[in-house]
Amino acid sequence: MFLPQFDAGLYGQLRRNAGSVWQSYVCHDFVQQLGTGTLPHHAFRHYLTQDYLFLIHFARAYALLVSKFSTLPEMRAATTSLNAIVNELPLHVAYCQQWGLNESKMEQVEEAAETMNYTRYVLDIGHRGDALDLLAALMPCVAGYAEIGLRLLNDPNTVLEGNPYADWIRNYGDQAYLRGVQSSLDLLEKVAHQRGGESRLAELNTIFNTATRLEAAFWQMGLDAPAQ
Repeated sequence: MFLPQFDAGLYGQLRRNAGSVWQSYVCHDFVQQLGTGTLPHHAFRHYLTQDYLFLIHFARAYALLVSKFSTLPEMRAATTSLNAIVNELPLHVAYCQQWGLNESKMEQVEEAAETMNYTRYVLDIGHRGDALDLLAALMPCVAGYAEIGLRLLNDPNTVLEGNPYADWIRNYGDQAYLRGVQSSLDLLEKVAHQRGGESRLAELNTIFNTATRLEAAFWQMGLDAPAQ
């Protein structure tokens, strides 16, 4: 089984330096309730709708990342991730339909403050910083979801049989997905070597930690959704 190298390189440093901030994200109550199948359905539906809106802006962030590069190999690597998100959207919509959500309705839903805060922060980092800054803001989502999926799949407290969220959990342990995550980690490492990642660690830590806190707030947004 292929596993991304979460502990290696710059990403490993950023993840370790995030400490309790990282743990509050990957071990959030929303995540734990997904694993046990006890998450209220209305909370998950709210999360799915906001995640649809989030993915649109995440694709914009990767399009911005492409423009930050000047060599074809780097542009191709960023474009691969962009295409993966764009191609994921129809799959996300199809999954949402299983929960009674259709694309036209999700498009009309107002963005939650947490969605706006997170996506606009990432885009702002991309506009005012370079490719390394933007990658540091993107990685908590890209690699964090893989870590969460693998944690749940290997957690003895996770219940898959009869769990309505089992397909969601399995999706983030998919081998193709995990290899894509490693490609993003490899790109981060390459760009860090080129653009003085070690000398910029304090700034990159701040970006990574802020994005991680915004990820945890996104989970909390789902958990706090009012019953409908």
